[in-house]
Amino acid sequence: MKTLLLSSLTKIFKEKEPNFKELEAFSCLKNEKFSFQLAFLSENKNENKISISVKSPLAEDLKLYYVKDIPAGKTGYDNSDSFHYDLERKSFPDLLMPIKDEIAVKKGEWNSIWVEYSPKRAVTGKKKITLTLTAGETVVEKTFTLNIIDKELPKQELLFTNWFHNDCLCTYYGVEVFSEEYWRIVENYIRNAAEHGVNMLLTPVFTPPLDTAVGGERPTVQLVKVTKENNKYYFDFENFRRYIKLCLDCGIEAFEISHFFTQWGAKHAPKIIATVNGKEKQIFGWKTAASGKPYTEFLEAFSKAFIKEVKALGIKERCWLHVSDEPNQEQFKDYKKAADTLHRLFPGFNTFDALSDIEYYRNGLIKTPVCGEDEADIFKAEVKNFWTYYCCTQVHNFLPNRMFSQPSQRNRVLGVLLYKYEAKGFLQWGHNFWYSQYSKYPIDPYKVTDADGAFPSGDAFVVYPGKDGKPLNSLRHLVFNDAFQDLRSLKLLESLTSRKYVLSLIEQGLDVPLSFRTYPHEQQWLLDLRERINKELEQR
Repeated sequence: MKTLLLSSLTKIFKEKEPNFKELEAFSCLKNEKFSFQLAFLSENKNENKISISVKSPLAEDLKLYYVKDIPAGKTGYDNSDSFHYDLERKSFPDLLMPIKDEIAVKKGEWNSIWVEYSPKRAVTGKKKITLTLTAGETVVEKTFTLNIIDKELPKQELLFTNWFHNDCLCTYYGVEVFSEEYWRIVENYIRNAAEHGVNMLLTPVFTPPLDTAVGGERPTVQLVKVTKENNKYYFDFENFRRYIKLCLDCGIEAFEISHFFTQWGAKHAPKIIATVNGKEKQIFGWKTAASGKPYTEFLEAFSKAFIKEVKALGIKERCWLHVSDEPNQEQFKDYKKAADTLHRLFPGFNTFDALSDIEYYRNGLIKTPVCGEDEADIFKAEVKNFWTYYCCTQVHNFLPNRMFSQPSQRNRVLGVLLYKYEAKGFLQWGHNFWYSQYSKYPIDPYKVTDADGAFPSGDAFVVYPGKDGKPLNSLRHLVFNDAFQDLRSLKLLESLTSRKYVLSLIEQGLDVPLSFRTYPHEQQWLLDLRERINKELEQR
């Protein structure tokens, strides 16, 4: 049996021996998660069932996973750049399956054990992690040394929202929204998200008008109950309060209030359900003009009740409001009407939207534009609080992203770039989007990973639905969290030195300045950089 210790940045393909230098030791800070892999090749038919054991003083804080290949549909577009694996591949290593018993493997195929250190107690110093693989009479031991430095990552300052789709959870698990089973499942997923860097959560005050076919609708997950009597509106915030409390208990710090107008232009109202004369019915939606009198009067009533509620909860400053997602140049007029209404009715609130036309910001329609990485340099030069995002289209010009078909260093380098650009926030749309494009029907995320041919696999979700209402992680989810840990380590070093010093350390030896389009593509560069940072921290 062949074995190799490798970094978390290596994607291990069954048919190909990994061509990377073995990683037998590394360092991390004492409150930091850390992952590495043990790749192995079964060389004869007697090695088709593998059992794994671990011996280490860190054993109680270690989790072992089998890295499972998942089918890929769409892997890119015609403009996808060269920083991808083979776009013709039909599957990629992605799902981290917790190891319970032995693993069944095939002779002649490479496989991987993912080892995650997730500290629950303060431990420092060099600690050995010995993994033993047993297959019949074959016994192989490999030892990794983790140097845990007596320093702590500071709190994550950057706000990160990865759109959390409550309706997808209800659909997959077949539970009724706001049932006790719903709340149990939602807590499992929110807690997992918060443990991996998410600190702002999409909060469906009304059912989010996102990725919905015109004229279609998504399952109702409206947190605020609405009653209309004698042309007056009344609001019940009971479910909203429970959601906010749950988020805070799980570690969420900011609340991304769902969009008040439809996607791609702000022409209509979102779906809103109300009890009218004792009967529940839809009162607004695709047939409702965004700037019409009925919806404006509704928003006037809702804004007063909402402001009172969030002030009472002490979260007004933590609430961020959306107008409409991704307006283009042709939709400026409609967006302006909607934005003017929102600013008038919700004075003093943070407002932000994903958009790539800086004129919306220049004309004062949005306080915090969230630009695509393509436009990062343009927006950074003008915007006070710089945010950025990526989605399906950022597969060109070597922009960071997290697709199945991309090397993991393209995922993790984002942390260093967010540090250099002094980003205040990052947004990505698909934490657990398990529907087809436009939310026309549900998909099985273990079989369909591209929203049924719409987006490159990996764009729509980073977690899989596990049994008993608990999420299973992708390796991309953990690598993405490593990016934020890199960012926090750079912030810590800056606090002990200076920003100028840290930037010089990052760009040491580079031929061109670091940017979203220009950064080293070798995983070793990222690993070496992080070790340099850790050594600096250890010495200070």
